Amino acid sequence: MGDKPLRVLACGDVEGRINALFNRVNAIQKKSGQFDLLLCVGEFLGNSPEAEAEWEAYKSGAKKAPIHTYILGAASQETVKYFPNSDGCELAENITCLALATVNNPAKKKYLYAFNIVPMKNMDPAELVKQPQDVTENPYRKPMKDGKKEKPPPSMTGTEEEPASQFFFDLGQNKPQHQQRHGRKRQTDGDGPNYPKQPRRPPQPTGPCWFCLASPEVEKHLVISIGTHCYMALAKGSLTPDHVLLLPIGHYQSVVDLASEVVEEMEKYKSAIKKFCKSRAQRCIMFERNYRSQHLQLQVVPVPMEKCSTDDIKEAFMTQAEEQQIELMEIPAHTDLKQIAPPGTPYFYVEMDTGEKLFYRIKKNFPLQFGREVLASEALLNIPMRADWRECKCTKEEEEDQAKQMRSDFEPFDFALDD
Repeated sequence: MGDKPLRVLACGDVEGRINALFNRVNAIQKKSGQFDLLLCVGEFLGNSPEAEAEWEAYKSGAKKAPIHTYILGAASQETVKYFPNSDGCELAENITCLALATVNNPAKKKYLYAFNIVPMKNMDPAELVKQPQDVTENPYRKPMKDGKKEKPPPSMTGTEEEPASQFFFDLGQNKPQHQQRHGRKRQTDGDGPNYPKQPRRPPQPTGPCWFCLASPEVEKHLVISIGTHCYMALAKGSLTPDHVLLLPIGHYQSVVDLASEVVEEMEKYKSAIKKFCKSRAQRCIMFERNYRSQHLQLQVVPVPMEKCSTDDIKEAFMTQAEEQQIELMEIPAHTDLKQIAPPGTPYFYVEMDTGEKLFYRIKKNFPLQFGREVLASEALLNIPMRADWRECKCTKEEEEDQAKQMRSDFEPFDFALDD
């Protein structure tokens, strides 16, 4: 294995459920790559007829463990019969009993095994943040020359971006009627102006942006809710009638670029839309593609619980990713994307209703409709004909009706109305 760290899986009592264990190991290795060994503590074998039959298949060679597996011997009197050698031995192909003896035993049998594993907390910080070998210079941000930003080449401008007309929102200077009724009051009383601390100003777009709140060339009838830093709008060419977008009011390219106050409100919107979906027996699936786009669009697609489980959705994303040679990586639910994707990094990520995330660092030729294609597939929403938003256009009157209905349905969950 050279200088590579040892990758270890560990599990508790198996109690004879060997097939279930190795099926799970296969699934993990399919998603996260090959591990070096599996360490099983507690009771590995069982004494039920079903457990004995499963073990016999591995003992006879009919089945083989998919990973080098080490067990610690019998944990009860009922399973001693499976261990012919108290000194440790290979019980089946890829399954080894360590048979740890008592410390300082008279027979001097082995009671201590050594492993060379470096915990993350003990690693050099430089190693933890070390970039992979295939990382290149950020193509989206150019160095400063004589105090002025260098104009990006034609290949990085509109011709390389997805058409900006995918979603339009006319937010202008007027808020929707329901916002006017419950809008926030301006501070005009008192002897003098009371200036609050101003948040950090968002970056300014280099050209027309159809998603910034101040953009004049947009369609206001799609807006659902407006907060202080973020807003919600119906997706144009939506997968379902309640398919919406969460967007920053200012110009930010991706989730990892957001200022802290914008992140805070974005999380409030995510929490609100999750509660909204749960009240309708739906799973709230969110995804972002930070590739060939200039303004963050967090897609929110509710999926009826009766259609599929969270595991079904994860499996659908993993399967289609593998078919298209996309290496989706499962990351912990509370992982901050900034830890694995610095600003400027092209990426795709999808967040399940449980908070679990699948992440891919985009290298080249990423399918622009990937998130929609998976959710529209027969395994999930079963509307494959709606995978491309351009095939789902409605008339303005139909969009107005959908937005009005969504605005009404979401109103009990809209925290922005109370601010």
